[in-house]
Amino acid sequence: MASSRWSQRIAAVASLGDTTRRALFDYVRQAGRPVGRDEAAQALGLTRGVAAAQLDRLAEEGVLEAGFAKPGPGGPGTGRPSKFYTPAADEVLASVPERSYELAGELMASAAERSIQLGEPMAESLEKVGRQEGAAIGRQHGTIEAVLEATGYAPVPRREDEECIELANCPFHALASGHRAVVCALNGALLAGALEGCGDSDRRVEAIVPGQGHGECCARIVPASA
Repeated sequence: MASSRWSQRIAAVASLGDTTRRALFDYVRQAGRPVGRDEAAQALGLTRGVAAAQLDRLAEEGVLEAGFAKPGPGGPGTGRPSKFYTPAADEVLASVPERSYELAGELMASAAERSIQLGEPMAESLEKVGRQEGAAIGRQHGTIEAVLEATGYAPVPRREDEECIELANCPFHALASGHRAVVCALNGALLAGALEGCGDSDRRVEAIVPGQGHGECCARIVPASA
């Protein structure tokens, strides 16, 4: 059974080695919403048949999740359910979508050491350690966009306001599922520190309630004045 699961995960990662499937996966991941076959085909210059076959292959391998829903008014297939795709919430071997559990573990261990040594509340230690690490990452990458890409948040700028960045992926998804208050507080401190390290005072971190089941982050980047 374990060997079977391992083989399935290897197959899922291998499926992204195909350039067409990788392009489709990236498009669905960055969309931040369910994507239909017609939309994906048009966006990538593929025939509908090719897009449908490759999207279904990604769903079979567990990289995407497929479901049926009625499109919006006036859209292709109005009046009958169409197939839509979203990124899979559960990671596969080699971490697709990307997760950063090692980083979370290091930060929590550092916070615990600080709390013990200084006698300060654990929550305060987590906030300080998260900000310090975020600032270091921000200085390393220079812009918040580069930080978000490098750390696996899958940033998606809003079309109507590019200064607002939605985060389609939570790098700490499994941890946050069972310990949301702790992990989301640490995540917020990390992102706030990254903005400081980048010298970006025009934007701030805003906490949100993530959608159900697709692994979105519990925060987004918004203008400081918002």
